[in-house]
Amino acid sequence: MSIYTPDLYVSKITKVTPELLQRHHLRGLILDIDNTLTHHNSQQVGQDVLDWIQQMRAQGIALTIVSNNNRPRVTPFAAKLGMDFVANGCKPLPFGMKKAVARLQLPKEQIAVIGDQIYTDIVGGNAAGLFTILVEPFEQENGWFFALKRRLEAHHLRHYHRSKEELE
Repeated sequence: MSIYTPDLYVSKITKVTPELLQRHHLRGLILDIDNTLTHHNSQQVGQDVLDWIQQMRAQGIALTIVSNNNRPRVTPFAAKLGMDFVANGCKPLPFGMKKAVARLQLPKEQIAVIGDQIYTDIVGGNAAGLFTILVEPFEQENGWFFALKRRLEAHHLRHYHRSKEELE
């Protein structure tokens, strides 16, 4: 498997169910913020995502955040959700992921990373030896860099669609 290929691809984070996690023997999740849990640079969380977090906790799924954003961005967001976090996660380098794995106190084979970007979340999770789940972003970011990155990611998504399970 390519380091750029997620283990699963879903349309949104709420499609990740406790049953899906159980089927893959997963008991912990490392979550991205922007375009995964909320819109880019937003502190607001939709009710569907809040309900999903509550459902995960009720099923005993351990949750933490790893973000490339700085502490002033991540701290109030994580506090609102009552989650531990790693800011300045340096994704795709595995340092932030490894720190989160230690905090979750689970074997890495039981932890998944969920994020919207192949070149940060998926590569970082795969490099750390974790199960990876790619979600579609809430919105397309502005700027030439994001447009280029999303275009390059499309190549890897085509590979995924040819080789992996896909959920709605």
